[in-house]
Amino acid sequence: MPSFRYQGFSASGQSVAGVIAAPDRAAAVRQLAGRGETAIRLDAMEADERSAAREERAVRTARARRPSISRPELASLVRELATAVEAGLPLMSALRTVRRQVSGRAMPAILDHLIERVESGATLHQAAADYGPPFDDLTVGMLRAADASGRMSEVLHQLADLLDRQVELRSELIGATIYPLIVAALIAASVVVLITFVLPRLMAPLIAQMGTEAAALPFPTRVLLTVAGFIQSYWLFVILGLIALVAAWRVWSKIPANRLRIDLLLLRTPVLGRLLRDVAVARFTRTLGTLVAAGLPILQSLRIVRDTLGNTALMNAIDEVQDKVTTGASLADPLERSGLFPPLLVQIVNIGERSGRLESMLLHAATAFDRRVNTSLKTFSKALPPVLLVIMASIAGFVLAGIILPLIELQKAFASG
Repeated sequence: MPSFRYQGFSASGQSVAGVIAAPDRAAAVRQLAGRGETAIRLDAMEADERSAAREERAVRTARARRPSISRPELASLVRELATAVEAGLPLMSALRTVRRQVSGRAMPAILDHLIERVESGATLHQAAADYGPPFDDLTVGMLRAADASGRMSEVLHQLADLLDRQVELRSELIGATIYPLIVAALIAASVVVLITFVLPRLMAPLIAQMGTEAAALPFPTRVLLTVAGFIQSYWLFVILGLIALVAAWRVWSKIPANRLRIDLLLLRTPVLGRLLRDVAVARFTRTLGTLVAAGLPILQSLRIVRDTLGNTALMNAIDEVQDKVTTGASLADPLERSGLFPPLLVQIVNIGERSGRLESMLLHAATAFDRRVNTSLKTFSKALPPVLLVIMASIAGFVLAGIILPLIELQKAFASG
């Protein structure tokens, strides 16, 4: 099938480029439009270009099949390597020393690859980039700084500290949300069981005893019986519909413009928005400060930091910051104009740029923002259970009304009779 190299814009206005396979030019344009992208240039690829693209895809496939490790394991690996280098061992000896200490399947495979590539003359960051996951842009960038600066052990310790903090932050987020999620799942399961199985068995004898039609029942009872009957009759279609809804949501949310709307809405959500913003800002300050302190240029550091934020709206703001910095502007002005970053961060960046101590100011500020994250996590973990309790009480009250109201009417009928 022919391939086309394209350049264009996404729905959010970002520049995009790549290769797409399609029967003809019109089909390629339709495929791009279906992904929310508009092509401004579309060129048919020659045979050698298609061969190169196939080789690139084969390399990506091979990388995806290589064993990987978790973030905590990567932090531990970097820490051990930093300690070995700090003890005075050359890089190759440090890699071999760490290799003798590890076990399992993934870790030895990763170290064998690094040793082989470094022995053949590649730098450590080139070997890591060639391996692929778990070495992301952040890790490769820090390893590049370690290779270029000559401060291998110091930069590796900085990278290990950064990875450890990311792991800690992720654990704190999971710890703050796991209990509310379990409560929400139990509420949903209880409601489904109650409406589907318990309520119809309770109501059937009652309706027969009252000698009335279902239409004469109170409104909550009619709603619950209708829902129960629908689930019992069409449960397979309900399950398939839920699966289709989840799949449609995943496809819809991957469109850049829709992802931007969702992320902006999340940032504006009370309590949750503050938590997400504080987490992103803490990650931004610590990562950017560490990269700049390691000797990476500010533009390269911004590109790496952008992909660690996890929010499209904030990532777009960093894109604007990069554009302004490229033209010679400061960091603080575009950060302030975006309206998405706290004034404290803008002030710290401004002072750091003016004093020439940006990296140290950012690293000091990261500690303060980490404390804000802990405060936001506590607020979120305390605010979410009452919200779930109100939702659960409302649902339980509606179900209880659907059961009690017919009993009250039956009692009135017996009293009047």
